[in-house]
Amino acid sequence: MATLNESLNQLQAVEGALCAAIVDSGSGMLLGSIGTGVDMELAAAGNTEVVRAKNKTMQALGLQDTIDDILITLGKQYHIIRPLATKEGIFIYLVLDKARANLALARRKVQDVEKLIEF
Repeated sequence: MATLNESLNQLQAVEGALCAAIVDSGSGMLLGSIGTGVDMELAAAGNTEVVRAKNKTMQALGLQDTIDDILITLGKQYHIIRPLATKEGIFIYLVLDKARANLALARRKVQDVEKLIEF
């Protein structure tokens, strides 16, 4: 098991990582963050709305499923949002430099961190 800080350090070590956070989607508040380049408090609040909207849409469609991850592709960045399967209401948020990151490896690392994170 890994502490919150250890988990954030593992995410920041991903090739191309700019910053990362663990977010409470109930309140939109940061539980922890690392790195630079994005206002993580603003991003946490905004991406909380993304997660809520997707869950609401899934309910409206009658989908009996869960979100594995949400990928937002920008011109210069990838943003990965991954709700924790083991801790409802918490998600990992990772921002990557698109030119330096390997998206498949980054998604895999986020999955690995999710399995080890301890609260």
